[in-house]
Amino acid sequence: MTCNVGGIERPIRIGAGLVAIIIGLFAGLSTAMSGAALAVGVILLLTGAMGFCPLFTLLGINTCTPASGVKK
Repeated sequence: MTCNVGGIERPIRIGAGLVAIIIGLFAGLSTAMSGAALAVGVILLLTGAMGFCPLFTLLGINTCTPASGVKK
Protein backbone atom coordinates (compact mmCIF):
# COMPACT_ATOMS: atom_id res chain seq x y z
CA MET A 1 0.00 0.00 0.00
CA THR A 2 1.31 3.39 -0.96
CA CYS A 3 0.97 6.23 1.50
CA ASN A 4 -1.82 8.62 0.54
CA VAL A 5 -2.58 10.17 3.96
CA GLY A 6 0.17 12.37 5.32
CA GLY A 7 1.19 15.59 6.91
CA ILE A 8 -1.05 17.04 9.57
CA GLU A 9 -3.94 14.84 8.44
CA ARG A 10 -2.58 11.67 10.07
CA PRO A 11 -2.56 12.95 13.66
CA ILE A 12 -5.92 14.64 13.09
CA ARG A 13 -7.42 11.34 11.92
CA ILE A 14 -5.93 9.48 14.87
CA GLY A 15 -7.21 12.07 17.34
CA ALA A 16 -10.67 12.21 15.78
CA GLY A 17 -10.82 8.41 15.74
CA LEU A 18 -9.99 8.20 19.42
CA VAL A 19 -12.60 10.86 20.24
CA ALA A 20 -15.26 9.03 18.20
CA ILE A 21 -14.45 5.73 19.94
CA ILE A 22 -14.68 7.36 23.36
CA ILE A 23 -18.00 8.96 22.42
CA GLY A 24 -19.31 5.63 21.16
CA LEU A 25 -18.34 3.90 24.39
CA PHE A 26 -19.21 6.46 27.04
CA ALA A 27 -21.72 9.03 25.72
CA GLY A 28 -24.84 7.01 26.49
CA LEU A 29 -26.08 7.08 22.91
CA SER A 30 -28.55 4.62 21.43
CA THR A 31 -27.16 1.31 20.23
CA ALA A 32 -27.24 2.36 16.58
CA MET A 33 -25.53 5.70 17.24
CA SER A 34 -22.89 4.07 19.45
CA GLY A 35 -22.18 1.51 16.75
CA ALA A 36 -21.89 4.21 14.11
CA ALA A 37 -19.54 6.30 16.27
CA LEU A 38 -17.39 3.24 16.99
CA ALA A 39 -17.25 2.27 13.30
CA VAL A 40 -16.26 5.78 12.23
CA GLY A 41 -13.70 5.95 15.04
CA VAL A 42 -12.07 2.66 14.09
CA ILE A 43 -11.92 3.63 10.41
CA LEU A 44 -10.34 7.00 11.20
CA LEU A 45 -7.88 5.45 13.64
CA LEU A 46 -6.77 2.75 11.21
CA THR A 47 -6.44 5.02 8.18
CA GLY A 48 -4.47 7.52 10.24
CA ALA A 49 -2.18 4.89 11.72
CA MET A 50 -1.58 3.11 8.40
CA GLY A 51 -1.28 6.25 6.29
CA PHE A 52 -3.54 4.75 3.64
CA CYS A 53 -7.17 5.53 2.84
CA PRO A 54 -8.96 3.42 0.20
CA LEU A 55 -11.45 6.22 -0.48
CA PHE A 56 -8.58 8.60 -1.26
CA THR A 57 -7.32 6.06 -3.81
CA LEU A 58 -10.72 5.97 -5.53
CA LEU A 59 -10.93 9.77 -5.58
CA GLY A 60 -7.29 10.26 -6.65
CA ILE A 61 -6.35 12.27 -3.55
CA ASN A 62 -2.85 12.10 -2.04
CA THR A 63 -1.82 14.26 0.91
CA CYS A 64 1.58 12.60 1.41
CA THR A 65 4.68 14.49 0.48
CA PRO A 66 6.54 12.95 -2.47
CA ALA A 67 9.35 11.71 -0.23
CA SER A 68 6.95 9.93 2.13
CA GLY A 69 4.98 8.23 -0.64
CA VAL A 70 7.02 5.05 -0.27
CA LYS A 71 5.40 1.66 0.12
CA LYS A 72 4.96 0.45 3.67
